[in-house]
Amino acid sequence: MKPDLIIQEQMLRVLLVEATLERAVMLKHALHEAGCRIAAHVTSSSDLPGLVHELKPDMIILDTESPDRDTLEHLCVISRDQPRPIVMFTNDGDKTKIRAAIQAGVSVYVVDGLRSERLRAIMDVAIARFNEIQGLRHNLEQAESQLAGRKDVERAKGILMKQRGWSEEDAYQALRKMAMGKGEKLSEVARQVVAVADLLG
Repeated sequence: MKPDLIIQEQMLRVLLVEATLERAVMLKHALHEAGCRIAAHVTSSSDLPGLVHELKPDMIILDTESPDRDTLEHLCVISRDQPRPIVMFTNDGDKTKIRAAIQAGVSVYVVDGLRSERLRAIMDVAIARFNEIQGLRHNLEQAESQLAGRKDVERAKGILMKQRGWSEEDAYQALRKMAMGKGEKLSEVARQVVAVADLLG
């Protein structure tokens, strides 16, 4: 399964979290100038996961004095279940907070740098970083899946060798023949063989 990537050329739908009216007006204007649409503007991060699920924005932009624990927990949930680029503007340059925010899934953490003319460039960096991380995560998942598949094939071969007295090559060819006959991957057939053997004890 390919990772969900954000394309920079499209008109981005942004979920804006900003409690201060004056800054919200400035951000909305800057977003419109950058060719973005505002999916919603909320003043609190209290229901962020629910809003993301409902609105499916392309990006989240938060402006906060300092990221609190609840906000970071919400971002963790979003990054795990509904990943998308997240930009955080804040006045808190504490290294612990920065590290916690990045671990929670924040793509770009900007300290005391909310300038309308810089917004699009910051968003582009967030998208690029998000896409890179998604690609790396996808590659890791693929590698782990392939490794698990090889282990299943080895286990299935061992089961067939023990049960039927076959050589390793005979067991492998039998698995291959079953996979071709079913139109399934070798690893999937191997998992089925292992599951049946486990079920029968």
